[in-house]
Amino acid sequence: MAAAVAESDLVPKKNSTSIIWNWFGFAPDDEEQKKIICKVCKETVKATDGNTTNLFGHLKRKHKKQYSESQAAQAAKAKTSAPAAASAPKQQMLTDAFAKLTPYVRDGQRWNAITDAVAFHIVKDMCPLQTVEGVGFKKMVRVLDPRYELPSRKFFSNTVIPRMYTDCRSKVSAQIGKVQFFATTSDLWSSRTSEPYLSLTIHFIDNWKLCNATLQTTYFPEDHTGELIAAGLREALESWNLENQNMTCMTTDSGANMVKALDLNQWTRLQCFGHRLHLAIEKSAKDPRIERVTSVCKKVVSTFSFSWKKKRDLITAQAHHNLPQHKMITESPTRWGSKLAMIERILEQEKAISEVLKADKKTKHLALSWQDLDVMDSLKKALGPLRDFTDALSGEDYVSVSYVKPVLHLLRNNLLKTEDDDTELTAKIKSTVNDYLTEKYKDPANDALLDMASLVDPRFKTQYIDADKKGHIEERAVTELESLLSPQPDPVSSSSTSQNVLDTNPPKKVKRSLGSFLKDVAAAAPTTSLEPEPTTMRELIQRELHSYLALPVVDSEMNPLEWWKIHEVNFPKVSQLAQKYLCIPATSAPSERVFSTGGNIVTCQRAALKPDKVDKLIFLAKNL
Repeated sequence: MAAAVAESDLVPKKNSTSIIWNWFGFAPDDEEQKKIICKVCKETVKATDGNTTNLFGHLKRKHKKQYSESQAAQAAKAKTSAPAAASAPKQQMLTDAFAKLTPYVRDGQRWNAITDAVAFHIVKDMCPLQTVEGVGFKKMVRVLDPRYELPSRKFFSNTVIPRMYTDCRSKVSAQIGKVQFFATTSDLWSSRTSEPYLSLTIHFIDNWKLCNATLQTTYFPEDHTGELIAAGLREALESWNLENQNMTCMTTDSGANMVKALDLNQWTRLQCFGHRLHLAIEKSAKDPRIERVTSVCKKVVSTFSFSWKKKRDLITAQAHHNLPQHKMITESPTRWGSKLAMIERILEQEKAISEVLKADKKTKHLALSWQDLDVMDSLKKALGPLRDFTDALSGEDYVSVSYVKPVLHLLRNNLLKTEDDDTELTAKIKSTVNDYLTEKYKDPANDALLDMASLVDPRFKTQYIDADKKGHIEERAVTELESLLSPQPDPVSSSSTSQNVLDTNPPKKVKRSLGSFLKDVAAAAPTTSLEPEPTTMRELIQRELHSYLALPVVDSEMNPLEWWKIHEVNFPKVSQLAQKYLCIPATSAPSERVFSTGGNIVTCQRAALKPDKVDKLIFLAKNL
């Protein structure tokens, strides 16, 4: 307690010359000096680091005499320091003048610090290595620190970046080495120079935080057969000392070669939700009306994209119709959302677009008819509500896999449900997308995986699991936990094994919060029962799982990992399942983001980069 500390025992603030610390100090055991104690009244005073305003205010309010003394001392200090500050500066020593012009010792502390900072800028911001040879960059570095001599591009390429890669790889390897369960994503892609690469990312939970890392981008010049991809993925995991049995699943697209590779390796595969939704929407767009509208919209966008006169006329027409001065949006074949964005933008600017197109005989035929506008409205109404789900499920920094079942339920029963005011085309689009997703998510293995992820998410639990499957999923969870927690076979008796289990778990059960017992009627019964504690691992797991499921679901916007961080002591066994399943990404977007990073590194100006260098640069850009 602060009141028990005598004034003589208080320690002054380190490295401070302010007068105020004559009346304040810290307890001897407060090594970080966070709790400030008044020497007069022994009261704890809050103050921001380095700010003494509250301290002077405390003296002014409660200790008038000491406050007067502090003001007098502060004034006296200002008088004594003023002449020294006003005096003429001393003449600079000749040695100091030469020291300012002497270059830093190569491999010295300061030289290495600046060199590492430059290298960090190059790899993190994906700049070309020749940046260090640019006239403007050299001038900037010379102005910032004249004593620093910038090394050559080859020094960064052959020495600094490989060293950074080795250090970063060691840190990533040490982090994933402590992880029990992990999930991965993988995909094949080609660089601007048509060189094929196989990427691999890892996702895991560390201290109830969702973490991810890009492990490697392997040059893959062989034929992209399922057998060779399977071998490449196995080698990738082995190079990081990752065990296959610890991988919960791998999220990939529906490429036949990738599906076959995972089947050959006997790895669990989760189909990418974003890819499935894209295929469902593409299937619904195979309608002559939609194909015609899409073709016309592309031609309209092309007309305004490649003619500066049309752009100028469009700006004038937008002002005339009081429309926002937005540019046209081009469709990307691999992103269904871009098609919807293109159509929405044309609908928004329809009046201005029609005015410009009709004013020119060459483009008059591109003006949209009322039938085209009706088709576009129907498409917008059907697909507009679906756009946010792909983005929401593509994140890497929050749990996404447990959202798949709720999202499918929401699509089936709300967003894709036919309404009375839907046009025939809108109803057809909704029905096609709904039927496709329902069919593709009938796979028992995928369905069971998603059910397990939903079960260990405190926001959903069994809410979105089919009623006839709940018992089976709970039984599977118990069996899986029993397999995970059972000790390795040894000659010890079952009684000693049971004693070990009981010795390990009761301390964690005692820490259960009172609130959880009040909410959990089922778990409250054993506390008043005189029956003996369960003696088998399976009974312990069943009791804990039932207690967890008996708790009410939490708010759907709560972070489930934060909930598990608090309640891990209450459900130590079930929490292991949560770490195993909640790390899975719902989409293969992490691997696709590697493509984007690779595209920013292997540019037209850097087409000569070797595959090994590409791997290192992508690794550093993603993991630093």
